[in-house]
Amino acid sequence: MTLQHPADRGGDKRTWFARLAEHASNFTSSPAFFGVCLALVAVVVTAHAMKLPDEWLLLAGESMTAVTLLLLALLKNSERRAEHAIQRKLDAIAAALLEMQEKKPGQALENLRSAIRMEEET
Repeated sequence: MTLQHPADRGGDKRTWFARLAEHASNFTSSPAFFGVCLALVAVVVTAHAMKLPDEWLLLAGESMTAVTLLLLALLKNSERRAEHAIQRKLDAIAAALLEMQEKKPGQALENLRSAIRMEEET
């Protein structure tokens, strides 16, 4: 097991987990997932209103707990990736500014272009 930052794992290539986390993040921010969550809450409310047996109430509650836990893990993963991307961009900006101030051309400007992906904007 590795304790590296999620954005550092696998080098420049994206791991299967990184791709899975991105797809899951995209799905959980969609209206479809909101509908699934609404349906799950409706099932729990209905189960309580109909006074179903405890096994059904337990199943409904555990389902909501599992979804909550998965969303928490996904949120933390997304937060760490965004934090790392911002830090990389800030480091590239600082290095490029230092190069400009010292009037010594170097690799920092190219690293800045790569970090903020200027070529992808056009």
